[in-house]
Amino acid sequence: MILKTKNPLMKRHCLLLTLLFLSVDAFADVRKDAFGNTREGQSVECYTLKNKHGLVAKVITLGGIITELHVPDRIGKNADIALGFDTLADYEEHNGGVYFGCITGRVANRIAGGKFELDGKSYHLDLHPKTRFHLHGGLKGFSKVIWKAEVINDARGPALRLSYLSKDGDQGFPGNLNTHVTYVLTEQNALVIEYKATTDKATPINLTNHTYFNLAGAGTGTVLDHRLTLPAQHYLETDADVVPTGKLLSVAGTAFDFTKGEVIGSRFNQIAIGGYDHAFVLSDVPLAQPALAAEVHEPQSGRVMQILTDQPGIQLYTATYTPSLKGKGGKGYDRFHGLCLETQHHPDSVHHATFPNTILHPGEIYRTTTIHQFTTR
Repeated sequence: MILKTKNPLMKRHCLLLTLLFLSVDAFADVRKDAFGNTREGQSVECYTLKNKHGLVAKVITLGGIITELHVPDRIGKNADIALGFDTLADYEEHNGGVYFGCITGRVANRIAGGKFELDGKSYHLDLHPKTRFHLHGGLKGFSKVIWKAEVINDARGPALRLSYLSKDGDQGFPGNLNTHVTYVLTEQNALVIEYKATTDKATPINLTNHTYFNLAGAGTGTVLDHRLTLPAQHYLETDADVVPTGKLLSVAGTAFDFTKGEVIGSRFNQIAIGGYDHAFVLSDVPLAQPALAAEVHEPQSGRVMQILTDQPGIQLYTATYTPSLKGKGGKGYDRFHGLCLETQHHPDSVHHATFPNTILHPGEIYRTTTIHQFTTR
């Protein structure tokens, strides 16, 4: 929009109007709606991000949950590929077990025994129900709190920044951890997730997103026919609780070798737990820039999702333990109806000096980026 006039005062006024309209245009593809109130009476908002090509992502302030992600197939027809629920009540009732679409932290994945030592002090965390490990940041970790939301101007596309202050002692962790997670839906058909955090005491941190993807569309059945390519040469050996032992195992000749691409469900009979819930090693250290970590192809729709990250590891979870649930639109979800590819540091890193470091110190900035790039084939 350009306004023209010869009057100096009007010129200034028109300039201000132009800047205002430009500002409005920059945020025009992000919409805010109410999503309901929690059991404690806290209001939850839903933000809808839409790019120029019709991709749509919906994020709620409870847990930073991605409730919907609409992506086109090879003929341009959109489908929602993220498992989730229609109501806030369903998220509150079920997401403590399945973690649909949420931010997980302070420390994603498992910590053996729910305890660790840091700088000569012992810290005790809650245990996941009926287990011997701490999981995904605790009983009220980042997936279950209300985040402060701010629509931001980003040249890449519609963007939303979420912020949360996890106070010293929260879920047993030390330090006041100030965390920001930014979602950007780019005009190149990618969903970018950027994490940033600072602390005033040394504390472990390992953030990820726990979206369950089904590239055929949420609620259409299993992901067993999806083809996964994953460049990892090693995966982590685990004990009976799926907690790493510290040993790296070669994928060569095993059901964990996805280096040349394999149909996900083709080798379940070779896996003790009957599906995947395993951490793969991408690098010995975090990378300077995001690199290709995984590619998923769904043959019927032609949808392709490439995941790029600067993290040293990725957790593959095929909804192996997911119970039967009623999801969005009344569609049924069950085991293997979605897959998670959680970019992260290795699980239980606080107990393994050979794993990449997860301790954040005062004066340092935790930063990491994961990109979900969508195309068709």
